[in-house]
Amino acid sequence: MHGMLFQPEFMLLWDLRLLRHREHQQIIVNTDRGDYRCRFLINCGGLQADRIAKSCGIDVDELKIIPFRGEYYELNRDRCHLVKNLIYPVPDPRFPFLGVHFTRRINGDVEAGPNAVFAFKREGYRKADFSYRDTLESLEFPRFWKVAYRYWDTALGEFHRSLSKTAFVKALQRMMPELTQADVHYAGAGIRAQAVLKNGQLMDDFYIKQDKQMIHILNAPSPAATASLGIGNYIYALASNQFG
Repeated sequence: MHGMLFQPEFMLLWDLRLLRHREHQQIIVNTDRGDYRCRFLINCGGLQADRIAKSCGIDVDELKIIPFRGEYYELNRDRCHLVKNLIYPVPDPRFPFLGVHFTRRINGDVEAGPNAVFAFKREGYRKADFSYRDTLESLEFPRFWKVAYRYWDTALGEFHRSLSKTAFVKALQRMMPELTQADVHYAGAGIRAQAVLKNGQLMDDFYIKQDKQMIHILNAPSPAATASLGIGNYIYALASNQFG
């Protein structure tokens, strides 16, 4: 599809990074897979949502996407019988993060996690991943250091659980004391696109900006995955009302 040009009515953006100008009421999208034209645009760019909105001429100076890596362990198959349902800790109202918890999946597997560690790259799924641009943007954002200073002890605890399986399992043992390190294995990580406001607040609600031809989803917090059908219906209603 490289270099092809076509004209859809709508374009749904998940991970496009380069948007350019509007021309004759059409939106021209420049990507590494070619250029695209559309009349209306919905930005669901996640980790790149603020950059996409800014490249569209939308004022997003009030927030910044700060990446947080969430790491998971899985229970070994012979220990999955320990978890029959979802098991959650009492949440800390200061944070939009749920804390490590147990999730029984539809196939019977059980995942444990995630933690919430500041990531030094927006797509930093591995501990060693680093981006100078992403890190500098996060550190330069107003009030970032205020948040870091206010919750330094919590941040250190999260990094400790990231680096130590023993510490991670201890957090899980608060909900399931019989669990041991031998019962779990590492199962990868995801990146949370957390919107942070200039006053240092971690946004815990949906944040959407609109104009005549575009809708930008700039924060979609937990439980975004489990509520995805409801969120999709809501965005569909916005698009129907706005685009006609």
